[in-house]
Amino acid sequence: MAKNSNPQRLDLDSSSENDSSSSARSHRSLRVAENAKKKREAEDPFLLALKYFSKVEAGTPWKGNDTVERHLAAVERVGLSRGLSPQAVSILLEFSLSLRMGSAIGIRVLKFLVPASTVPEEAIIRGVSWLCVDKMPVNMQVLFVRWVLTVFDLIDSKDQLRAIYGFIFNFVTEENLCPYICHLLYLLTRKENVRPYRVRKLLELQTRMGCQPFLMHLLSVYKVYCPELVTISVPAKMKSGFKNHNSTWKAALAAVQKSSTTELLSDLQLSVGVSQQPATRKRKLHRHLTIPAVSSSIQSQSRLSGSKVFPLEQLRTFSQLLENLHRIELPAQMGSLLGSTVALHFLDCVRDSSAFLRLNFWLGHLLHEEFIFCKDGGTQDLTEATGFLNTLISTQCFLQEGFAATELFLYKFLNIWDGSLLRPEILGLLSNIPVVPCSRIKTLLFEPLMQLFFTSSLFFKCSVIECLTNMLLKWLTWHSVYAFEDELDISVTSQTPMNMTLSGLMDSVVELVHFVGRISTIGLQLEGYHSLLLSFTLDFYMMVSDMYLKYDLPLVLMPPAGVFYPALFATDPVNLDKLCHIMYRYRTNLMSAKNQEQKMKKPIEISRKTYHEFNQYVVSMVSCLWNSRAFQPGMGLEMDEGLLSRSGVPEPWTRFSLVYHPAFLGYAVDFHENCWPERMKMDLSSIKLGKRWDWYVEFLYCQGLQGLKEFMQSSLRRQSSVGGTRATSDSQSQPPS
Repeated sequence: MAKNSNPQRLDLDSSSENDSSSSARSHRSLRVAENAKKKREAEDPFLLALKYFSKVEAGTPWKGNDTVERHLAAVERVGLSRGLSPQAVSILLEFSLSLRMGSAIGIRVLKFLVPASTVPEEAIIRGVSWLCVDKMPVNMQVLFVRWVLTVFDLIDSKDQLRAIYGFIFNFVTEENLCPYICHLLYLLTRKENVRPYRVRKLLELQTRMGCQPFLMHLLSVYKVYCPELVTISVPAKMKSGFKNHNSTWKAALAAVQKSSTTELLSDLQLSVGVSQQPATRKRKLHRHLTIPAVSSSIQSQSRLSGSKVFPLEQLRTFSQLLENLHRIELPAQMGSLLGSTVALHFLDCVRDSSAFLRLNFWLGHLLHEEFIFCKDGGTQDLTEATGFLNTLISTQCFLQEGFAATELFLYKFLNIWDGSLLRPEILGLLSNIPVVPCSRIKTLLFEPLMQLFFTSSLFFKCSVIECLTNMLLKWLTWHSVYAFEDELDISVTSQTPMNMTLSGLMDSVVELVHFVGRISTIGLQLEGYHSLLLSFTLDFYMMVSDMYLKYDLPLVLMPPAGVFYPALFATDPVNLDKLCHIMYRYRTNLMSAKNQEQKMKKPIEISRKTYHEFNQYVVSMVSCLWNSRAFQPGMGLEMDEGLLSRSGVPEPWTRFSLVYHPAFLGYAVDFHENCWPERMKMDLSSIKLGKRWDWYVEFLYCQGLQGLKEFMQSSLRRQSSVGGTRATSDSQSQPPS
């Protein structure tokens, strides 16, 4: 009864017992979970393999050792399927390079050492230290350095690696290692690394080994940073200096990156100088054309707090760029700049020659490997390739200059191109190439384009003419921007400086204009003088006619007869109106050049042949359109009377006037109906009588034929003053005879 007399005491005791029971169950659950985890880890073959390789003693035999083989198979399976974690990479790299089981096992481990995310910098430093011990065989040393080049952009930091630049440089004297060490130094070099004794060593190696591309590329970087130390001439355009033999790792890394959900620091496929080059040079088309995200070597805020470098990936606005311009460091992956407008602003502001050099090196490898050294991809999805090339075109338009690597790629690609694969993108890149020297333009550009032009469709012919028009516009714009006001010599500059005199530029422009004239003349014949092709051709000559006044180039080139006369006799008013505007601009440019030559302020020499051709064309146009005297002697274009009579056309010399010309016949009929609506029979000759002729001419001007108005008002007012030849009518007020 005493116990039952205090129910509150009973409740407290019961609660205490429940709490103790619950706590015991919780601790027991944690122990069970921990034991289960340890059991799983103990049973995981991959973790067992890592534990084994981290503790295995040196000298352990591997031949006939089933345990070693089982662990190697487990690690290899994970490495090639999912990739290895940073800790696993460190353990296996240390095991491999320490030669605990000999070089054969070490080489095998290196071959499947595929990282899943990042590579610890400490592991690379340990590897270089083992390289300095000089116990590894030469083939293993080469394999290790190649592996470092492959995973270079996955290394979490490169500060310590740059700190041992001198140790790495010492290996350039090793003949087998030299090409790969030069490549690694190329990626690590900064201005503070360029020293006179290193330049002397590279020049000594060049003397002993010959002019090797890998040495020239490293010297080119040195020359960019310290041109006073590198006195030799480094070619602006060099062949690929760093060959790549990392196809096995590259394919494995690509597979791991596509299947892994881990966010990588960057996309290894766009690594500077690392691109697949298998022996057969044939593989699937366009697999590695993704633009990586902008990233720098600074990966943590803790490191950032003590650093003066501003990470490029944190750049968002142009004002941020201006505030941190002196603190921004270029990323390890130069290809990532193509995907960021702000990063391109930075590249354009700093004008860092080394940046363009690295970007061209990466871009050259990528374009060659993905578009030249690959098998036919006509049946494959080209969306990725199209997007990449369009991004490249946009970048070049943003920077207002083309890349040297793109130019070299195009010269090779044109020789194997069928004219249909990625046509808009290839022609878009082609229109942005810098001025090609006259001595090379025929072989590099004209011959492959001519073969494609004459064997392709009408639409392709129009696309080529448009491309060459844009190319000429680019060349003329560069000249007008970089020409000195008081000197005739100019410097056509880009990220790969190329000095060219004014005469050299003019020679290249002359060759381009003459080439377009030749292919247009034949192309118009092949396509039956199609209006569309004629329109694109006249667009080209519209730019040519204004080269002197608009682009300050002392050059006037007339269109060939095979372009002029088809336009004069065109059946559509648009092309004929373009021709009239072109002749008006030619007249304006020639008059200005003549005046300048007379004043001697800016002497310019234009041949008498040019004046003669212009006057002859003007005479032909006025004779046909105004005087109704086409095909007669002295009127420009002559034709035998017997041939004209055989045509059966009455008064054929009047059939190309403003009234009867096929391009204006519809306007003449419309004008006649407005003037004489009551007439049942149409008599177009009545338009030429009295004031109705002037009314008709004004009627044509009101139809939007501005080019016709410009030509008529400039050519029919007085005699031509550029050659002394009477090529115009004396008065506009009198109708033609």
